[in-house]
Amino acid sequence: MTQQILSAPHAQTIEQVAAFYGTSEHGLSWDAVRQRLARDGYNEIEPIEPIRFSTIILHQFTSPLIYILIAACVVTLAMGDYIDSAVIAAVLIINATIGFIQEYRAERSVRALMQLTAPQATVIREGKQQVVESRELVVGDVVVLESGVRVPADIRLFHATALQVDESLLTGESVPVYKQLAPVPEHTPLADRTNMLYAGTIVASGRGRGYVVATGTATELGKIALSMRSEQVTETPLQARMRRFANAIGIAIGIACTVTFFAGLLVGHTPTDMFKVMVGVAVASIPEGLPIVLTITLALRVSAMAKRNALVRRLHAVETLGSTTVIGSDKTGTLTENRMTVHEYWIAGEHYAIDMLDRGSIPREDEHPFVLALLTSVLTSEASVEPFDDGTYQTQGDPTEIALLMAALKAGFSHKQWQDTHPVVAHVPFEPQLQYSASIRQRGTELWYFVKGAPERIVTHATHWQTPEGIKQLTEKDRQDIHQRISAMAERGLRVLGLAYRTLPDSPTPAVNTEPRDLVFLGLVGLMDPPRRGVKEAIADCHRAGIRVIMITGDHASTARSIAHQLGITDTPTAPVITGTDLETMSEEALSQAVRTVNVFARVAPEHKLRIVKALKANGQVVAVTGDGVNDAPALRAADVGVAMGKSGTDVAREAADIVLADDNFVSIRNAVEEGRIAFKNVRNATFFLISTGAGSILLFLIAVVAGLPLPMVPAQLLWLNLVTNGLQDVAMAFEPGDKRVLDFPPRSQREGIISPLLWERTALVGLLMAVATIWLFWYELELTDSLTRAQTVALTTLVLFQNFHVGNARSEYRSVFLLSPFRNKFLLVAVFAALGIHIAALYFPPTQFILRVEPIELDAWLRSTAVALSVVIVVELHKWLRHPELARTGI
Repeated sequence: MTQQILSAPHAQTIEQVAAFYGTSEHGLSWDAVRQRLARDGYNEIEPIEPIRFSTIILHQFTSPLIYILIAACVVTLAMGDYIDSAVIAAVLIINATIGFIQEYRAERSVRALMQLTAPQATVIREGKQQVVESRELVVGDVVVLESGVRVPADIRLFHATALQVDESLLTGESVPVYKQLAPVPEHTPLADRTNMLYAGTIVASGRGRGYVVATGTATELGKIALSMRSEQVTETPLQARMRRFANAIGIAIGIACTVTFFAGLLVGHTPTDMFKVMVGVAVASIPEGLPIVLTITLALRVSAMAKRNALVRRLHAVETLGSTTVIGSDKTGTLTENRMTVHEYWIAGEHYAIDMLDRGSIPREDEHPFVLALLTSVLTSEASVEPFDDGTYQTQGDPTEIALLMAALKAGFSHKQWQDTHPVVAHVPFEPQLQYSASIRQRGTELWYFVKGAPERIVTHATHWQTPEGIKQLTEKDRQDIHQRISAMAERGLRVLGLAYRTLPDSPTPAVNTEPRDLVFLGLVGLMDPPRRGVKEAIADCHRAGIRVIMITGDHASTARSIAHQLGITDTPTAPVITGTDLETMSEEALSQAVRTVNVFARVAPEHKLRIVKALKANGQVVAVTGDGVNDAPALRAADVGVAMGKSGTDVAREAADIVLADDNFVSIRNAVEEGRIAFKNVRNATFFLISTGAGSILLFLIAVVAGLPLPMVPAQLLWLNLVTNGLQDVAMAFEPGDKRVLDFPPRSQREGIISPLLWERTALVGLLMAVATIWLFWYELELTDSLTRAQTVALTTLVLFQNFHVGNARSEYRSVFLLSPFRNKFLLVAVFAALGIHIAALYFPPTQFILRVEPIELDAWLRSTAVALSVVIVVELHKWLRHPELARTGI
């Protein structure tokens, strides 16, 4: 579709827009509509092809470990070992199912975007007003809009009456935007294009008419949909680590099996026997329980995160959040309460901080300047606040005016009583071009003119002002002092309003129809969306954990800078801020440098947020980004972890995200980071346990084959060791509880694998110890009893005991096992005793004796095996204390 698009319609006059599209206020002809519909297509976002399940399923069988398991399954099936092949097949099916669930991320976010377009629209065609399907709109159409209507396309206004539009869907800012008709500069950010309406936004109040300037995928909403389609779901750090780990382990196991096979042939074993051994070694050494452990670990952390208000949609996002190095957060609703409140008044030269006011100390005299200021705030408001008995309120109207009414209630004054005792004579509603609202009220026997609005405008029309000494003439120096006060409040991120009044003659008509004049300036009121409780501390925790927090907001630079400093995102109140206008002129290289140091980005458009995320990722950062609007969806999808808002967020944002915050609170992100780090710690420790015990099995057979000894275990015993006794403990390790100290360490390097260099070192040490000790006991028992079955039973039992003792070592990479209470993980304690109990039962139960080819062993053999297996605790303890003595006491 090649749509005729006018560049920057917001920068053109109404006449220029009408001329370009060949239209007028009377609308298009039906012939013109049909021609443009044939040329441009329907005003809709084109559907996407359905996802092919087969592609996702096949993708689950592309790991080297899976290839080896498939080969082992086929070989055992061909050899008639149906039980072994069934067990391996079950592992493959479980793994594929898990992967399928993780990757089934249909493009539902784009479909949700389609639902945001209005189903019908009111248009003017050939001079007649009528309702049509919104999908049939074309550029040049005249659209009529009123309160509550969803905007059906991108529109350039040519008429507006008290028009306010909720653009939070695109800008993230909840305060409705007043619309006007005059052109704005070409490079004006989307949030400041006050003469434009955008598809998907909602008319909050007022009426308007305008020309359609873009439809379908040419709208801002459509551009976001196209951007989301082009953004591929990125590989998470855990997935990357698991892929590298699987490749390395697959190659290592393949080499080990090949070496074992040919070494056995050289010393006289038959190919059939060595083939069985090779299959057994492969199955025993492959950590096929790892996908299950990984899923259980992440699922447990998902449950823990849900209890802490973070709902996980994509399982691997749990660990990715723990690897995060940068969190890009919205301001409104995430860092702040998304609730405009009065922060302070500056009245008659006196400062009143609302939160610090005691009702008993608030003046009650009707003529007191502070009371007059509250009265002015109330009487010029068109909002309503209805208090309930349970302490809650029902509110309606502009958020700023609601905040002013709430301030009066908090000070102990009834706004309803004031409104009733001051009957309305005339009212001037707020209009952007006026920059004020006013109300003429009957106050006793007099008429009073109350006004609030842009402080600079109010001061301009004031001749007197309230001072602590009473009403005085407003001098030029006084005006300068007031302007300095306005600037100081604005620099602190406050939205500043001026308050004034005057008495009128009996006829109020001139005051209604002309500019306000001869005002008595009362003072200033500063409003803000306050920071959420606990957010400052949560950001400090992130900094302590080595995570950088940046603010990416659609709000103004001064407000963003102030809130960022209050929350500790920046160190100084004058920290640099990059705006959307700045981003428009920045190259990718310049942005890549800027995102290294700048922590506040303000007045950003959707494409800007996406560029910021990409620049951070290009710098090697693991990026988590928050969002609630449609505008955030591409960035949420491009980030390593997308975090959407559950309360205020749109369906589009939630569908594009990996994690949804039930309470929209940044504190929940901090908590989720903590849970993510705990998840990775448990995955790493379980993997180390599996790999180190698997290494012991490989070395055991390699030593036996090279030494010319009989095989120390048969394949069935290897499977028993790995899938029954070992399997219980590694699953139980997923239940290892968290440790608050995970936030005391910096994020892991992306280059660091699942197993750290320290744990690879320990794996070699433990594997060698297990192999040498077990082969020695096997040889000793063989020499002592001359029974191969007895010797193999002792070897199997020794490895079972090694695993039972070693699992305690694996609970912490650094910390001494003697500092870890066994009762902190009751599941593991039960698993250890269960594994031992099952093994003992197998030695005495005839069916398992036959299948496993084992027999009962004497007490002295048990004591020897126990003593030897205990050595793994001593060796690992020494390794922990020698390599990191300080962390052996305090590490995690």
